[in-house]
Amino acid sequence: MHNELRAKYDRLLERLRSLGSVVVAFSAGVDSTFLLYASRQALGDHVIAATGLSETYPEEEIAEARQLARELGVRHVMVRTEELTNPRYTMNSHQRCFFCKNELYGKLRELARAEGYAAIVDGTNADDLRDYRPGLRAAQQLGVLHPLAEVGLTKQEIRELSRIFGLRTWNKPAYACLSSRFPYGTQITVEKLRQVAAAERALRELGFRAFRVRHHEQIARLELQPEDLPRAIERRQEIVARLRALGYEFITLDLEGYRSGSFNRTLPKPLLVQTGERDRTL
Repeated sequence: MHNELRAKYDRLLERLRSLGSVVVAFSAGVDSTFLLYASRQALGDHVIAATGLSETYPEEEIAEARQLARELGVRHVMVRTEELTNPRYTMNSHQRCFFCKNELYGKLRELARAEGYAAIVDGTNADDLRDYRPGLRAAQQLGVLHPLAEVGLTKQEIRELSRIFGLRTWNKPAYACLSSRFPYGTQITVEKLRQVAAAERALRELGFRAFRVRHHEQIARLELQPEDLPRAIERRQEIVARLRALGYEFITLDLEGYRSGSFNRTLPKPLLVQTGERDRTL
């Protein structure tokens, strides 16, 4: 580990120790898993991993969160969130993530108060602060801290540290809640979320990684890694059969391949400029 990376990690441990006890918003992704590991190193048993439980996350990710918390020896709490009862969330505007995080962080604040824990922390990293993430506004309003970003750790540095410390999530593909699969303005329902979850499960079972199934009502638009496009063509009949069985009439391959935040290109540029953030997100 080079000196700069070591210094950042040392500052992270120091920052976490200064908090005394933390509830970690834990999604089982690369960032929150690394933060949970560091929190355990800094604070011992004064750490709770808290995962939001709703239809917006597939069963596989919930199971992964439970398993990782066990592996790291951290108490794990599932917190039921009710964002799908909020019409401001289900209408799926560009502020959807604000309402989601407002619901989650509000529940985590209740948990922290009930358990007598000093702070709520999440896995926001330094790169995220330059991204279009309405959820950061909810975090600010509810006092959620971003220790990784505070010490300047980038996504790549977090992956490198995770690899060094033996965390199996170091090369895990980026993941976002299932609601990010819908174009802005498309109503989000439990049935549609289940359909997308099943479609992505089918692609994982076929061996694909780091992809998205974007939902356009009867159309499933598959964003795959460019190197996976030939394999998708080879297995097109199987892919079509499995996704058509889930209710999609048309299954298309996006020739641009997988990229984070593909729906954000539909947002007005002034909106992104006003927020001071880049045109990239989920």
